[in-house]
Amino acid sequence: ISTISSYVWSAPLVILCLAAGLYFSFGTRFVQVRRFGEMARLLFSTDKTQKTGISSFQAFAMALSGRVGTGNIVGVATAIGYGGPGAIVWMWIIAFLGAGSAFAEATLAQIYKDEHNGQFRGGPSYYIEKGLKCKWLAIIFAVCSVLACGFFLPPVHSNGISTAFSNAFGIDTMYVGIFVALLIGLVIIGGIKRIANVAQIVAPLMAVSYIILSIVVLICNAEAVPAAFKDMISSAFGMNEALGGILGSTIAWGVKRGIYSNEAGQGTGPIVAAAAKVSHPVK
Repeated sequence: ISTISSYVWSAPLVILCLAAGLYFSFGTRFVQVRRFGEMARLLFSTDKTQKTGISSFQAFAMALSGRVGTGNIVGVATAIGYGGPGAIVWMWIIAFLGAGSAFAEATLAQIYKDEHNGQFRGGPSYYIEKGLKCKWLAIIFAVCSVLACGFFLPPVHSNGISTAFSNAFGIDTMYVGIFVALLIGLVIIGGIKRIANVAQIVAPLMAVSYIILSIVVLICNAEAVPAAFKDMISSAFGMNEALGGILGSTIAWGVKRGIYSNEAGQGTGPIVAAAAKVSHPVK
């Protein structure tokens, strides 16, 4: 796993992710800033007569559930542990630029989606096959997605949850794992509609709670915040004498943990985006 990871998360991929974010951000004239208000308006606009697909807000909530949580908590700790405090700055940079990539991915997912039994399916495997006319690459992506989302990602999340409960309350990790598995089973067996209905309630509450707790932590440690920011900025660009030697590691860990937490360019976000029923792909 370590060997494969070293090839996947090599310097070329880090450069590619940053370059793609820059390309789509400049190409859309920074749509993530220009159309922020429009994004908020469209997010809460609903079609009462809608019978196919899911709403924009439900798609947003489902995507949000994958972006807020283990990737932002365990991922940040790992990034700091391996790349120093400057890795956080690079997580911010890839999050901002990645918004351009995420916009492009979601729009493509809408353009090339298919309707199936009253619901929509789409994502990178669809637009690679239909847009690039490259079926073999679409198949590879589909297989990788099944392996990643079906087998590799769930253990990371369940391990984070069970370890946290075990450390905080002394509950055996096995019991937490069984409970989480039962909860997930009740949700996903109901299909995309049930997943969307649960996500639109749970994900916003989770995100708001996450932000409030973060603010509380910052307030409780207010005296340490200026020094922390100084360390982050100086080590992010190699200005910190103690951490200047690990600048490459700082950028690499910031970018890869940034992608893990915001999913920009990862390819899983567009699968959810394709499920939304909207009058125009950009919406």
